Amino acid sequence: MACPSGRIQFALSIIPAPMTNLSGYTIAFDLDGTLVDTVGDIHRALNHVLASEGIPPAALADVRNFVGLGARALLIRAFGAHGIHHDDATLDRLIDLYIATNSADIAALSRPFPGVVEALEVLKAWGATLAVCTNKRGHLSVQLLTALNMGRHFAVIVGGDDVQNRKPHPDHFIHAIRAAGGDPARSAMVGDSINDVLSAKAANAPVAVYAFGYTDTAPGLLGADAVFTQFTDLPDLLVRLLKL
Repeated sequence: MACPSGRIQFALSIIPAPMTNLSGYTIAFDLDGTLVDTVGDIHRALNHVLASEGIPPAALADVRNFVGLGARALLIRAFGAHGIHHDDATLDRLIDLYIATNSADIAALSRPFPGVVEALEVLKAWGATLAVCTNKRGHLSVQLLTALNMGRHFAVIVGGDDVQNRKPHPDHFIHAIRAAGGDPARSAMVGDSINDVLSAKAANAPVAVYAFGYTDTAPGLLGADAVFTQFTDLPDLLVRLLKL
């Protein structure tokens, strides 16, 4: 094609990079602080429970560090910060209130972290099977991911109440992989906390940690195989961790 200078100009075709084959591999994801930024809705529901007991609201920054072991641990840590320790019956009542409050508008403030949906689509296009392995209750996890139109990406969603031993126990991770039809020997974990790292490591699976999740320990000190700062890097990172 002629250009104004009289030189010949060629149009360069863009050749897509060869597609990586992740067929037969299963990737498990944590939910809160990994796939979805849920701290705003957790903060709102927790403060409703605290107010019902006459306790001042928790700071958002503190709630980020309370998340990770499910609703019971969340409330124990939040009340424990005020030196309050409830008996099991009272704690069960407060957990029910927390869950009802959270469930009533579960995705009011929650959104997937930037690049998450695109990364999931790439991994699926490469043949990977995806699972959710979270200490959040199973029905709340399904409700949240459905509200955000994200449930369609996952073969299975395994909550903390769906297994006898939740994270950091390896049984939770192994159960999620097998429930998705996968082999733990051909799998990896993506999370944000020590519970994710310990669960995957005990199952001899590689684990990558998102740098901007919910943890009171610096991500680089969690013992993960890799720490990443943006989800656009995750598909290639997982390929390296799986040594493909």
